[in-house]
Amino acid sequence: MSTKIKDLELEASELTRTTHQLGIPVMILFEGVPAAGKTRLSNELLLTLDAKYSSFIATASPTPENLRYQFLQKYWNTLPGKGDINIYFRSWYAHYIDYKVNGIKHLQYKDYHVLRDQIDGFETMLENDQYEIIKFYIEIDEQKRQEHIRQTKENPLTRWKAQEYENVIPDDIYLEEMREILQDPTQKDWKIIDYTDGEAATILMYEHIIKRLKKAIKAYHERVQTRDGLFTEGYTTDVFDNPLEKVSKSEYKTQIEKLQARMLEIQFALYERKIPLILVFEGMDAAGKGGNIKRIREKLDPTGYEVNAISAPTDVELAHQYLWRFARDMPRTGHIELFDRSWYGRVLVERVEGFATTDEWQRAYHEINDFEKMWTDEGAILLKFFLSLDKDVQLERFKAREENPDKQWKITDEDWRNREKWDLYLEASADMIQKTDTHNAPWYVVPADHKKTARIAVLKRIIKTCETALWGVHHD
Repeated sequence: MSTKIKDLELEASELTRTTHQLGIPVMILFEGVPAAGKTRLSNELLLTLDAKYSSFIATASPTPENLRYQFLQKYWNTLPGKGDINIYFRSWYAHYIDYKVNGIKHLQYKDYHVLRDQIDGFETMLENDQYEIIKFYIEIDEQKRQEHIRQTKENPLTRWKAQEYENVIPDDIYLEEMREILQDPTQKDWKIIDYTDGEAATILMYEHIIKRLKKAIKAYHERVQTRDGLFTEGYTTDVFDNPLEKVSKSEYKTQIEKLQARMLEIQFALYERKIPLILVFEGMDAAGKGGNIKRIREKLDPTGYEVNAISAPTDVELAHQYLWRFARDMPRTGHIELFDRSWYGRVLVERVEGFATTDEWQRAYHEINDFEKMWTDEGAILLKFFLSLDKDVQLERFKAREENPDKQWKITDEDWRNREKWDLYLEASADMIQKTDTHNAPWYVVPADHKKTARIAVLKRIIKTCETALWGVHHD
């Protein structure tokens, strides 16, 4: 090893200790055809990094089980925490090419460029959250590459390595697709390295990483953070003015049983067609989110659904991009996921309480739209319900909970504090609905002053939407 490489190793190692201390996550991608030098460069780098906070992520062609999840699921699941480093041996770019070349999920993706849009959105939201994404494309003299492949194939112990990925994506097609990516004007941050001279390539790799880490550290120290919910004095809105005809007790009993039976049929049909259903519930405290979720799942097969009751993030969750903890809980095909509160906390409680910076909550609307589209692009049904509540009705329910020993656990000091900020939450909720109500993931505002009426309305909406998706049944 040359003295120059050793010096660069030491400098890179020192800088990664700094990024770790500052909480800057680093993601380093290696792309290139087989036998181009990715293995040697990535291993050289991995040995330089501290194993306590570095990981190696290899991309292979998806298994049948992998295909039951969203295109970027593997990368969401393995996202590095603050201060950690991931090395990607092939990445979401090779994954995209595999999908496109081999027609993977062709029924969902008529145009595979949608996956490029997902990648762009994924990288943008990470970079906005101070993730440093460093991308290398490794190339090599073709004669030298072929000699390396020949030697690998002649050795029975390494033959599998030469054949593993070239059997999935032919080299010429991979090269063509990667050239298109590299020539894309929006893809300006790739570093192309020729590995024909291994020592020179190693030096270039370290020099580029050092340059990028220094830039990330400088940006960290220069960032300016403000925390302001930017609320409107005297705010009013008609977003929640959506009266429903009250359902009588006898009507409720008849309707709820029929709707729950139909919901079970829907569940079986979704499983058979391998369509995931994602149901999101937001609303004022005591609006009945838990009660609605209970009635939806009361007759369902428990092996086919999960409920996520969202509370304050843990230390581990805070150490990741805020959507990470929700991405990991998204359903596989044919299953149902119900969220009692959700990723919308970023633009609700985090905006109101100042947990998120002004920039964080303002850009979150677009990030959330991109995030939800990642799942609906693959055919998921995503419905969002906001249970609205009159302020006086909320007070009645709070007092009733305090007086009922069986329900006292439901009322906390935080609920009373949130009530004092009613107008702020009202404006934050209205902004959320107006900015994230999309065709693929719509919001439904459901008046919840009368619990039984709200439950019927929610179930009817879920069933109607699923019937349209499953069988093309259109309702008025």
